[in-house]
Amino acid sequence: MPEKIESLESHLNSHYINRSNWLRAAVLGANDGILSTASIAIGVAAASDIRETLILATLAGLIAGALSMAAGEYVSVSSQTDVEKADIEREKQELNEMPEIELQRLAEIYEKRGLKKETALTVAKELTEHDALATHIRDELGINEITKAKPIQAAFASGAAFTVGGLLPFLVTVFLPLNTMEYSLYGFAIFFLIILGTLAAKTGGFSIGKAIIRITFWGTVAMGLTALVGYLFTVNVG
Repeated sequence: MPEKIESLESHLNSHYINRSNWLRAAVLGANDGILSTASIAIGVAAASDIRETLILATLAGLIAGALSMAAGEYVSVSSQTDVEKADIEREKQELNEMPEIELQRLAEIYEKRGLKKETALTVAKELTEHDALATHIRDELGINEITKAKPIQAAFASGAAFTVGGLLPFLVTVFLPLNTMEYSLYGFAIFFLIILGTLAAKTGGFSIGKAIIRITFWGTVAMGLTALVGYLFTVNVG
């Protein structure tokens, strides 16, 4: 029996859906970190030829973006948690007030999934006897450990990924020549996005080609529009 349990756990861990919560937040954070920081740097580089101004603006954008991303993820995912908790409380109340109706609802769910009416009712009764609330949370509300909202995990993954992603274009502003800065930022940002798309695809088990095309296309659009704004509002500082 222990071998069977271990085999089941290994099978579950081999699926990519277990990574969906933190992977979504991490990819969003890293993508936004690369794009936001690079876009700010490109816009400032197009408007000014002073390195200190460029570095300061990029660093400020990096710090503010990382904090904003982490806070935004925490707040948004916490909202999802609040909705889940409210639904669970409502389900508790319904189980106490109308257990027979809830049993029929559960049986109907299993029947729609392909079980015969008698079998569906039997399964619903046995699962209700085992743990009625957990069964309804999973099968009626669709909440489980994999899909359950985790605000702290999402905030940390997103904020940390934004910081790592934003540091890459920031280093470009520190070390590469000013006269080709916009092109360097764009080239390295696309390179970083390709790496991110590849890593995300490998981690999530989806098409690398599609991930790269999607991430580089929208990255090019964002950075191109920001550079245009910088050129339109060119200033000479100092």
